[in-house]
Amino acid sequence: MEVEGGEEVTWSRETVPKVVKIVSTRLPQRDLISLLLVSPWLNATLISHPSLWLLIDFREMNNAGNRLIAALSLPRYRHVKQINLEFAQDIEDKHLELIKNKCFGSLQNLEVLNLNSCQKISDKGVQDITSACANLKVFSIYWNVRVTDIGITHLVKNCKYIIDLNISGCKNILDKSLQLVAQTYPELELLNLTRCVKLTDFGLQQILNSCSSLQSLNLYALSSFTDEAYKRISLLTHLKFLDLCGAQNLSDEGLSCIARCKGLLSLSLTWCVRVTDVGVIAIAESCTSLEYLSLFGIVGVTDACLDSLSRTCSNTITTLDVNGCIGIKRRSRDELLKLFPKLRCFKVHS
Repeated sequence: MEVEGGEEVTWSRETVPKVVKIVSTRLPQRDLISLLLVSPWLNATLISHPSLWLLIDFREMNNAGNRLIAALSLPRYRHVKQINLEFAQDIEDKHLELIKNKCFGSLQNLEVLNLNSCQKISDKGVQDITSACANLKVFSIYWNVRVTDIGITHLVKNCKYIIDLNISGCKNILDKSLQLVAQTYPELELLNLTRCVKLTDFGLQQILNSCSSLQSLNLYALSSFTDEAYKRISLLTHLKFLDLCGAQNLSDEGLSCIARCKGLLSLSLTWCVRVTDVGVIAIAESCTSLEYLSLFGIVGVTDACLDSLSRTCSNTITTLDVNGCIGIKRRSRDELLKLFPKLRCFKVHS
């Protein structure tokens, strides 16, 4: 009986908590918080594992500003590493100022901050929150027209370790911001400039000249750049992902320079209307690990570029979009599979 009792104690004190921890790591944060209310024992068990409380996720939630202040006031979040407020409602500058003043200590380990589509946040909010997050590595503030070069100035002043920056849709960002980013973050690995429509060649060139560690560069829907900037993408020897959708000024000469990025895995040339077989063949001959390629809407390419791609990338390409490429005659699913047997996705754009 004593043996059985001992086993029961071991089961309740050691085995059950271990199982709870394993299961809890696979639960969404909202379910995890619900479990805290089940019993005092379960509450204590969950709270005793700091690794379960490294994320605060209020994505798409209402009253997110007040919720965040309340969460950061709790001891269990004193080592939080990631905060996700993407599409959260009711988060404003005033909340970020309160967090800076009242919860500064809880943000010292923060590495990832997602403020995507938090459109009530301005440069002042960026100043306040970044001043409390010196160890931030990932900063995303997609679709915010209130943020300007002033906000980016505060970011680079307060956060020196950024390696992933998303300012997609921040339409009031100018070249000065890219100059500051280039000067401060030479180790930057991912940069998303989608629809930052006021940028020019000068700003992009600052990035390309300084941020040689870039692995991902998103220039979607930016039609003002020219070959003067595009040619310098060749400096990015570690580049794996490149989105040039809508690059109306990109020529074969510019694309041939980009082909020097031999490690490219994903390349979007959608609506790059000046590109012909010459540029795509240059890519095919150099970027032999390519897995994703969109040529959507390019009328200047023919079957010749597919033949060249097939010779070098037939065993790697899994996504290929040639819809709208009227110069390519062999565009049926079966014909493409003969050239690229690992193809799984035939349409990227609808």
